[in-house]
Amino acid sequence: MTEPPHRSASLAEALLGAAQLIAAVIKGRNFDVALAASSLVDVTRAAAMDLGYSTLRAFGRGDFLLGLLLKRPVQDPAARGLLLAALARLEARPDEAHTTVDQAVTAAARLARSQFKGLVNGVLRNFLRRREELLALADADPVARWQHPAWWIERLQRDHPGHWESILAAGNSHPPLCLRVNRRRTTGADFLAQLDAAGIAARALDDIAILIEKPVPVERIPGFGAGLCSVQDWGAQAAAGWLDARDGMRVLDACAAPGGKAAHLLETAQVELTALDADAPRAARITDNLRRLGLAATVKVADARAVDAWWDGRPYERILADVPCSASGVVRRHPDAKWLRRESDIAGFASTQKAIVDALWRTLAPGGKMLYVSCSVFGEENAGQVEAFIDRHADARHLPAPRVTTSDAQLHHLPDAEHDGLYYALLQKN
Repeated sequence: MTEPPHRSASLAEALLGAAQLIAAVIKGRNFDVALAASSLVDVTRAAAMDLGYSTLRAFGRGDFLLGLLLKRPVQDPAARGLLLAALARLEARPDEAHTTVDQAVTAAARLARSQFKGLVNGVLRNFLRRREELLALADADPVARWQHPAWWIERLQRDHPGHWESILAAGNSHPPLCLRVNRRRTTGADFLAQLDAAGIAARALDDIAILIEKPVPVERIPGFGAGLCSVQDWGAQAAAGWLDARDGMRVLDACAAPGGKAAHLLETAQVELTALDADAPRAARITDNLRRLGLAATVKVADARAVDAWWDGRPYERILADVPCSASGVVRRHPDAKWLRRESDIAGFASTQKAIVDALWRTLAPGGKMLYVSCSVFGEENAGQVEAFIDRHADARHLPAPRVTTSDAQLHHLPDAEHDGLYYALLQKN
């Protein structure tokens, strides 16, 4: 059955848009920055974004296949991006092969150098002729099979010998859409009923976490604009329970943007909360999110390490240190990070993390608790970082995980179908 013309035309536009976004990543730019700077709008923007993300998740595989299909590398980043996007779609949707090739050639004709039409047509048809052979070769190559850089795979094999395959598979999947119900305005049961009335299939993960079965734009979520809920990964929602903030406490969220964990703390208890972020536009998002939810906090644009520039000298009883990291636990949401990140970057993140937690420890009251959080799955940023902190600070001790029947003071939420990969360690000042 032939697709309607309007669907075919939109696919060509999506392929072209995705090619331009992938080209920006090939040049070393962040995907989201490139998307924000693009002229893509409406349906084409959404389709190009989805195709771009899918292609970057499979970049290691597509790049390997291109190496087998081309006599020499394609120098033009946009043409290379188009080929990668088309190959990803051909493998994901083999029943639509004719449409994909046709629309990829149409997209190639719109590139500045239209001679890419023949190249794109030839490469894609060659792939279809040799499909089984090429995919077997890809499955035998670690980077092509697991769709992550070799150094990334090796680190996971070392850090998570029993789980590295599932972590890599999760990193290649589409991320779940989870909501956190604003308990100050509604209940989980009532909000589930609203979703059902709106025709949005969902299920409860706990009393306030709701997993949307098929992700939808936030504009379609009932009551989102009125502050009835927030988009927040289920694993990230664990932070408030770990920190155990109570009414009247002074609480610091030291790396707070865009404000999800800060808002959750305020929805949980009547606390005096200060939220920091070093980036002014990101700090503005904290304020916007709190306003939508009907919450209030002191928001400051400040570097958590420069304590004397922002601290008033009054100790905090709870500190949330959601430190900058490699984001290796949320890479399915930011697949460009797999290919822009370098192994040498990990030591840099670890150095920044060390400086932040050492600085924040000064501001914590005796008996107070600091929650160390990262969205990394690499041990150097997690257990290694916390163990070194304990060695440096004689007045620090681990506390056991809340509601976990173990003495282990650290907990790794490894990424799966319901949540991202996050690491937690709760520290108390003696």
